[in-house]
Amino acid sequence: MSNHPVAQKRTCIVVGAGISGLAAAAILAQKGLNVTVLEKNETVGGRARTWVKDGFTFDMGPSFYWMPDVFDRFFARFGTSAAAHYELHRLDPSYKVIFGVEDSWEVPAGREAVAALFEREEPGAAKKLNAFLDEAAVKYAIGMQDIVYTPSLSWGEYLRPKILTGLMRTTVMTSLRKHVRKHFKSDRIRQVMEFPVLFLGATPQTTPALYSLMNHADIDLGTWYPMGGMGKVMDAMRAVAEQQGATVKTGTPVKRIIVENGKATGVETEDGILMADVVLATADYHHVEQDLLEPAQRAYSTAFWDNRTMAPSTLLFYIGLDRRLPGAAHHTLFFDASLDDHGEDIYRHKRWPRKPLFYLSCTSVTDPSAAPSGCENLVVLIPIASGSVDTSAMRKEYFKIVAERMLLHFGLDIRPHITVKRSYCVNDLMADHNAYRGNAYGLASTIAQTGPLRPKVKSGKVNNLYFAGQLSVPGPGMPPALISGQIAADLILNELQNA
Repeated sequence: MSNHPVAQKRTCIVVGAGISGLAAAAILAQKGLNVTVLEKNETVGGRARTWVKDGFTFDMGPSFYWMPDVFDRFFARFGTSAAAHYELHRLDPSYKVIFGVEDSWEVPAGREAVAALFEREEPGAAKKLNAFLDEAAVKYAIGMQDIVYTPSLSWGEYLRPKILTGLMRTTVMTSLRKHVRKHFKSDRIRQVMEFPVLFLGATPQTTPALYSLMNHADIDLGTWYPMGGMGKVMDAMRAVAEQQGATVKTGTPVKRIIVENGKATGVETEDGILMADVVLATADYHHVEQDLLEPAQRAYSTAFWDNRTMAPSTLLFYIGLDRRLPGAAHHTLFFDASLDDHGEDIYRHKRWPRKPLFYLSCTSVTDPSAAPSGCENLVVLIPIASGSVDTSAMRKEYFKIVAERMLLHFGLDIRPHITVKRSYCVNDLMADHNAYRGNAYGLASTIAQTGPLRPKVKSGKVNNLYFAGQLSVPGPGMPPALISGQIAADLILNELQNA
């Protein structure tokens, strides 16, 4: 898109310096807008912040770096690449899965190695995996290169021959659960193939088979780690935005979006009022509408939000050990409990899981800078229901469950070796990110919440007010959030040019 004299004179305020806000700011500033990003917290990154304590560096939120092509596509807009900003390391094994006592898989990097693993488990599974992934690659090409970059203001955007032809060649609208079970009989294989949709905030039974594209991302494109942690990615995003001319102000919460004659004209902060031609809100969508706008300016009612299917919240523990954890992998999935029972507890019954699955990140296995010499950096994540009652007693109870399960599988009681410990849950997500019901991943990617059925990137009530982030399109996760910021920025530029 070429520079345009209209765009060059315009000012834009971006609310929130998470990945979508920084991405949008970079694009808008590149095209000549005067862009100011306002972030309530003291550091950028949103949920992808880092926490540093006593020589340990913890990724507070996302820890899987998937879809490297999405990041490179963004950086290419500025004549650069991810590799120019941070060092990416492909993990092998991609992750470890614990199915039970002395029953685990190290899932290797690459299709060929995974096919061999599956074939040992279930004769004929290698051939079925190749067919499954070939189809998933078609979905990825359509979904992640075409569909996902549309603003999804209407279904008409999808009515393009390339998209329709591709989708007709693949299994899309049945559930991922049925799609996986049609191919594989082994429970272990099924769990590995269903696991990636946990990032989408829904169960395999309610997630469309379109999202088998995540298996292509997992097995074919690989699991990566940016050396130094996810904070390096966010630092790169900020650097690119500032190099384009954007101003990023942290520690500056927005109190109100100013609307005059049905048009957003600026924001109010504790430091005063900032005027703008365009406001892009990348903070929690519900918070922006309910807390920063007057009732008549809200496109979505309280009832609308109450009826959404939220992706999970999380209970997180950031733990520094004074020794190494024997047998630790960079990523470990504890599937030694029922995924279906866990999903039923948090989605249907909205209660704390009775026997939780959990995930363990141990970045110090790969990255010596993540912990002092001889020590280990652990992050434990338990998916829980958004809106869960978060108490210190529940945090303690679930930490005991985690510690005892780790003792069972690693042969080490971590509790006497803890030198740094912090928990993080619903109350913290609400306080730090104004997260609706303390959500960690936004809205679940169900059929009823896909594309134009998600909250719109453009306000239906206020002109010149736009939205991005995981509650809008395309959905939860780092790559979708990165894309969300680009969608909003490109829409703003197009509408300014056509004004």
